[in-house]
Amino acid sequence: MNSHLDDLPDSRWLGTPIDARPLFAPEHAALMATLHDLEPADWRKEAVPGWAVHDLASHVLGDFYGRLARDRDGYREGPGFAPGETLERFIHRINQEWVDAWTRVSPAALTGTLDVIGRQTVEFFEAADLGAPSLGVSWAGIDPAPMWLDSARDLTEFWTHRQQIRHATGQPTDPDPQLLSVVLDTFMRALPHTLRETTAPIGTQLQMVVDGPAGGTWTVTAAQDRWTLAEPAAGRPAAVVHLDAETAWRLCTRGIQPDTAIRRARIEGDRELAEAACQIVSIIY
Repeated sequence: MNSHLDDLPDSRWLGTPIDARPLFAPEHAALMATLHDLEPADWRKEAVPGWAVHDLASHVLGDFYGRLARDRDGYREGPGFAPGETLERFIHRINQEWVDAWTRVSPAALTGTLDVIGRQTVEFFEAADLGAPSLGVSWAGIDPAPMWLDSARDLTEFWTHRQQIRHATGQPTDPDPQLLSVVLDTFMRALPHTLRETTAPIGTQLQMVVDGPAGGTWTVTAAQDRWTLAEPAAGRPAAVVHLDAETAWRLCTRGIQPDTAIRRARIEGDRELAEAACQIVSIIY
């Protein structure tokens, strides 16, 4: 996976690389099972503010097509930035344009297309070179990003949208720890960027602990010019934030706001530092 690392900026501060490639097939299978189980009325239920389940499924299809066109096929046509448009506004605009275009497509046709194009997307990611330079990940503060982070980021997006569909139709979050553990691990790669404006003596450590079978512990350390998730030196962290898995993933995707997560958290040590870490967001927001 190291064949292209010389083409990338130093990314060791992002921590140990993640290999999400084996999880795209089970995630896609889970999405298709979720969609096939929907009742006709379910497609009209609100999944995220302003978008029904049909809209969100259309958005996922747009993500599939975009990845294949750009990275598999080298296709560079399509919408560009409007004058003065920020990345966030650009993304929201083109996403809405795509969703609007697919309103005329039936749920059955949409589901069938998602299955076909989703399988091709799975094949693309399964063959990906994790060390190659790829799309930047703005919420992690790196551009270009290594493919291991870019692909893991897409897995988290597909997984999150599936949970939003589940929630809209009265189902709880999928508790499968195999998928959720990788989703959480990817989301936590936003911690150094989250703390970029937080000053602390070199060597200061903060730990984010997510409880449960899908959880883990992430230690971010203040270094010379940035916070880092590289292997920490021995020492007692200045702050520890304990979250349950549901709170953690919903915080990172802004399903809940930081003040809600802070109220649910168990915080040890430096509260100001802990509250700064709870501003983490792992989507374009």
